[in-house]
Amino acid sequence: MQMPVHIVAAGGLVENSKGEILLVKERRGGHWVFPGGQVEVGENLMDGVIREVKEESGIDVIVSHLVGVYSNTATYEGHSGVKIVPTKVMFDFVCQPIGGALTTSDETSDSRWVNKEDVLDMVTAPALRTRYQAYLDYNGSVQYMDYITKPKFEIKMERTI
Repeated sequence: MQMPVHIVAAGGLVENSKGEILLVKERRGGHWVFPGGQVEVGENLMDGVIREVKEESGIDVIVSHLVGVYSNTATYEGHSGVKIVPTKVMFDFVCQPIGGALTTSDETSDSRWVNKEDVLDMVTAPALRTRYQAYLDYNGSVQYMDYITKPKFEIKMERTI
């Protein structure tokens, strides 16, 4: 039996005291997203999101609370020698900025604070739009969702936990 393989990632929904959300623009693809990425070997989820936000945007954060857990159960052919991209499990955390300065990175070409109500005008990826809406709708219960992104975005299961 083959051992299961998952990519584990953490996303940071960073809101400042003005009600603005931190967004970064991906170098590859040019899409606006909230910062986040894969958790490294030996790294816990919260340290991973803190590191990813800092690396991608220059902003230092503390983690407030978990708002969503998501499974992207689509598997598809990768790039750069990756044969198959496995199932991804993502944890979205609300974070508060505590320092740093906006910057870019090897992965991002821009970073900025965006009015909370304008975020959906900039974020175009259906999965990220859905996850951001779960943040806006947060009522104390964590959102769980199973979706696929390819060949097209489709929610397979949704509930609060």
